[in-house]
Amino acid sequence: MADNRVYEVARLYHLEGETMEAIAKRVGVSRSTVSRMLATARETGLVRVSLAPGHSATDALARDIGELFGVRAHVVAEAQGELRRLDAVARVAARLLGEWVEPGFVVGVAWGTTISAVVSHLEPHPLTGVTVVQLNGAANQATSGIPYAGSIMTGMAEAFRASATFFPVPAFFDHTETRRAMWRERSIQRVLDVQRRCDLAVFGVGSIRGSLRSHVYTAGYLDADDLAALSRQGVVGDVCTVFLREDGTWEDIELNARATGPTPAELRRIARRVCVVAGDAKVAPTLGALRAGAVTDLVIDETTARGLLAAAR
Repeated sequence: MADNRVYEVARLYHLEGETMEAIAKRVGVSRSTVSRMLATARETGLVRVSLAPGHSATDALARDIGELFGVRAHVVAEAQGELRRLDAVARVAARLLGEWVEPGFVVGVAWGTTISAVVSHLEPHPLTGVTVVQLNGAANQATSGIPYAGSIMTGMAEAFRASATFFPVPAFFDHTETRRAMWRERSIQRVLDVQRRCDLAVFGVGSIRGSLRSHVYTAGYLDADDLAALSRQGVVGDVCTVFLREDGTWEDIELNARATGPTPAELRRIARRVCVVAGDAKVAPTLGALRAGAVTDLVIDETTARGLLAAAR
């Protein structure tokens, strides 16, 4: 690779903040080539990574969240605007995943707007024997869900040079009995078995309210009757498309019997469960996820962290 092209790719990624997908289009190469160029930039010393001293305000927030909920919290310093906050949190989460994923790991991935942002910031970390598995189905009555969920899975797999196991089912079945029947199929049981072997899961929380509503509430996955039922049952959001209340309860929410993502109880079997959160509307569902025991590691922006502590207290 020509040195000037590697430099240009590194400059666009590290200084201009462009995603690997955007750089690939701009430079006229594939995303995997961009990944290799970024790896070359680090290996040759063209890019050097250093950490600034800890930010006392965010350290205190992380400590308070950790003590209150029994999780490892990573609080990202303030950024102006919800999109900038999401981008800052996604960058930190991507870096942490690069540190935490090890050879031979099975990594569970729940699709969503936040995790899509995280994947866009993943740098190449080629490892041996890693498997990336999709945790929740993505199809609805209007789309297969493959372009959206597939790009997230493919991006994660490329970053770790992993094999990808997709979950070819709807996000929600129309009938509970259909879900039960599908769960008996050998092809689906194979995916569920891979999910059960996860060493690490990464997911966001979906919010039923707010200016940046989560993908599951805006892309045709739920109709008006579904949304009305969720509102009546006190639902504030979801984790892996399993709905929950602010107090962490989820078992008696009717739509969960048709959902395809892992429940909080199933998530708790995974050793490391990384929840990535940004935005004021995410306070209530994050509180629900923490109270449900679905999270071991929380990556969250400073403003949302303050709101979370205020709501909890």
